[in-house]
Amino acid sequence: MQDEKIANFEEFWPYYISQHSRKATRVLHCVGTALALATVAIGYLCHEPRAYAAAVVVGYAPAWFSHAFIERNRPATFRHPLWSFRADFRMVGKMLRGTMNDPRS
Repeated sequence: MQDEKIANFEEFWPYYISQHSRKATRVLHCVGTALALATVAIGYLCHEPRAYAAAVVVGYAPAWFSHAFIERNRPATFRHPLWSFRADFRMVGKMLRGTMNDPRS
């Protein structure tokens, strides 16, 4: 499926997963998401606005590394940033629940 012809998030989801086919890529995305959430929490608790910008860097660095060196593809977030953000949280949730390969969840 070419990502240019995707009309909605449910159509985007299979494309997103196809771009994250290797377990190492998914794990690095999970690490990046956890680091980003922790950085946002620290920024909030310490009243440090610079932490929010840092959260973007620590969140995306592992993910983009995985695309460059593991998947060898272009991150979906470049064309579909909001759907990619949403899909990342869905993927992380499915990984944590152990349902990543279950098409019904």
